[in-house]
Amino acid sequence: MIESIELALDEHRRLVDAVRRDLVPQIAQAASTLLDCLHAEGKILWCGNGGSAADAQHLAAELIGRFKRERRPIASIALTTDTSILTCLGNDYGFADIFSRQVEALGKPEDVLVAISTSGNSENVLRAVKAARLKGMGCIGLLGRDGGRLASLCDLALVIPSEDTARIQEMHITLGHILCDLMEQAAAGS
Repeated sequence: MIESIELALDEHRRLVDAVRRDLVPQIAQAASTLLDCLHAEGKILWCGNGGSAADAQHLAAELIGRFKRERRPIASIALTTDTSILTCLGNDYGFADIFSRQVEALGKPEDVLVAISTSGNSENVLRAVKAARLKGMGCIGLLGRDGGRLASLCDLALVIPSEDTARIQEMHITLGHILCDLMEQAAAGS
């Protein structure tokens, strides 16, 4: 048991080091993209499946509520949370369209979609990104493994180089918290 715990922590630390070494400029670029969206009075849409759906919901809440400091709310919507919409779209159109249909309805060119997928190949997330591109929206991917098919569809792909879903998700929430903090600092200053 001790060995398993240590291995998990070692892998987590290895990924933190890899993100620090390889992704800091892209994280800053993602923050700039999100801040440009907010300055244009756009909103941030989030989507993902399973744990990534929970991350989408968590990060949207951090922006509408507060992360670390009091400031105005930041327009942010998790496309993963409305059970009536999700079940309607799943039933009437199919699971692959549960996010794209919402992007079509809610997305504007000044908005940004944050697509979260540990594989980079989730069909419903792929379709959401394609719908966002048609709307002229920016797209940021929080991805894992090799980035999958989503990497080339996003304006900016933050790819966690691991095959371990749990470790990828840990890095996604860390990156999400960093982005929330940077947006909050900017919003508190305005």
